[in-house]
Amino acid sequence: MSLKSKISTAYKVWRTGGIAGVRRRLSWNTFLSSQHNAYLRWLANREDLAANNENAIVRQLEEFNRYPLISVVVPVYDVDERWLRFCIESVLRQVYPHWELCIADDCSKLPHIRRVLEEYSRADKRIKLVFRSENGHISAASNSALDLASGEFVVLLDHDDELSADALFYVAREVIDHPDAMMIYSDEDMIDSNSRRFQPNFKPDFSYDLLLSVNLVTHLSAYKTELLRSIGGFRIGLEGSQDYDLALRAVEQISEKQIRHIPRVLYHWRVIEGSVALSGDQKPYAHERARIAIRDHLKRSGIEADVSATPQNFHRVRYRQPDEAPRVSIIVDSDNATGDLACLISKTDYPQLEIVAVSRNRSVLDTDVDPRITIAVCSDPRRAYRLNFGALQSTADIYVFVGTGLVPRSEDWIEELVGFAFRGEIGVVGGRVSTPDETVVDGGLIVGTSKGVNPAHAGFPKDVAGMTARNVVIANYSAVSESCLAVKKRDFDMVEGFDDQNFPSALFAADLCMKVSARGLRVLTTPFAELERCHHREIEYPSEAELLSFTERWPQQSAADPFYNPNLSKSDGTFSIDA
Repeated sequence: MSLKSKISTAYKVWRTGGIAGVRRRLSWNTFLSSQHNAYLRWLANREDLAANNENAIVRQLEEFNRYPLISVVVPVYDVDERWLRFCIESVLRQVYPHWELCIADDCSKLPHIRRVLEEYSRADKRIKLVFRSENGHISAASNSALDLASGEFVVLLDHDDELSADALFYVAREVIDHPDAMMIYSDEDMIDSNSRRFQPNFKPDFSYDLLLSVNLVTHLSAYKTELLRSIGGFRIGLEGSQDYDLALRAVEQISEKQIRHIPRVLYHWRVIEGSVALSGDQKPYAHERARIAIRDHLKRSGIEADVSATPQNFHRVRYRQPDEAPRVSIIVDSDNATGDLACLISKTDYPQLEIVAVSRNRSVLDTDVDPRITIAVCSDPRRAYRLNFGALQSTADIYVFVGTGLVPRSEDWIEELVGFAFRGEIGVVGGRVSTPDETVVDGGLIVGTSKGVNPAHAGFPKDVAGMTARNVVIANYSAVSESCLAVKKRDFDMVEGFDDQNFPSALFAADLCMKVSARGLRVLTTPFAELERCHHREIEYPSEAELLSFTERWPQQSAADPFYNPNLSKSDGTFSIDA
């Protein structure tokens, strides 16, 4: 970035956020720089192991009980010769040899395209070619390449990108280890014109609500060939988001257990002028076509919802509210909550609302604030017990637990939570908590950290997208914080509420989420239900007994949170690279 651009950016930040905004942006830039350096160290560490890893792969290949053929599908159109060669050679370098490369040229005008493709085809019989007689754009060209495929699985590759040398080995191993797999995706990074790698995208395991917010799958993506043919391949008219649409249509036909995530960087996305990798603004039409794909997916699934753009051109799904608004109880545990309650009420526009204020002393709360307030006196020292007690006083269909000292940033925050919470397939919904200087402090939780759980993106500016954009979009987590947690009464009762015996002061919300998701229900957070922490609150860390109970009850999630990539540091859940 030029000095002029830096000055212009700093001025815009100052105009919107003042000095605090400039400090926040500088702090964030420092973090990004540290992450870039951490990724370079991460790469160096793995390059040192590359030779040994290749030898290990060869040994593992000898132990395979079968060798599935993998078809790499590449649509080509007027790409620079250099990038086309890099792309093809990345397939030729594969350690796993059982592949075929299916290339469809979409009636390119540049003369070197045919020459280069035929050169490689003559050199390796695994390369299949088709030259289209007319330009049909990327969906049609991809379908032409797909027609050539005879492999068990298809891997998608763009004509200017590269696969890692071990990419197809890990796909094949996943296919062998998980015979029911129908769809596979991996982590990815960017690569520039000098082959320098940067900006990794370390993704979570499959996250349906995240997929409706951003194309989680992208690269590398692999599909069972028969699945792609059964859904008709790529859809004409969705060019620019054809791969997103393909993923959504595939998901409709399979179960989540048949979707596998390989937490390894197997794909390098080329950053060149005109590519979406350089900037999401390079192809603005692609964003609206993505929203068309999401709308069509929801309609085919029998779900009524609105899909709109977020400020950063990601996607926001809002489910249609029921005709009769569910009754909601806001449950607050505080001995000094009169001011907090007044703020909650003044910034909440929801028709069917009651507030249950749990206090150890009735006299400290002013009942004249609003007739919808019920004061529940409970002297038990256990916070989880007091919240359970508050729920018992409720007459509502949905409970919304809110921490003390929090003020809603918008009047429709309850509607946002209810829009998800009332749905049968969703168990728990969390909001996001930020500070007055617009820094994230609470919301989704990362499980298995040194403190049992830690808030995701704590310390991030709230408008920074983060890894896979999860800081600014609706996304799934293993658990959410009790600072803003919505749950249906029936689901809360189904799992017997918060466990106030084993988790009296901390981890009870995470435990509740785990119990609910164990029943097959999803847990998610939405940044569009946002509250501001207006005064400091002491954090209650779990006791050793609580930590031990949590780890023993949820050993698998504590060892490997499915919504937190293993290449990221689990010390505090800040999505920093574990280099």
